[in-house]
Amino acid sequence: MISANDRLADIGPFVPAADDDLIICRCEEVTKGEIRKAVHAGMYTLTEVRRYLRCGMGLCQGQTCGRLVRNIIARELGRKSSELEPATGRAPMRPTEMKILSSEKGVE
Repeated sequence: MISANDRLADIGPFVPAADDDLIICRCEEVTKGEIRKAVHAGMYTLTEVRRYLRCGMGLCQGQTCGRLVRNIIARELGRKSSELEPATGRAPMRPTEMKILSSEKGVE
């Protein structure tokens, strides 16, 4: 796990790569370059990157891109992906109309 002291370590400047325009999270259209820039901006955990870029929060809930995002973050930090703490999993939510909640039957 990454501790607060690890944030003081210099990971070097962001250097653009040829494949930075590759889309990693198809649901939220997040590119590899955006993930790499987020890490260099100080977001060292999977949870921080997810909250900032919304990768892993789309329809698939990270089932498609989760491992890719974790590997990109680990590579930028010079660590193994197993050393990163896992992101908090949450059930997908859908908006509910108030009229459904207010009626006894649930349907009008």
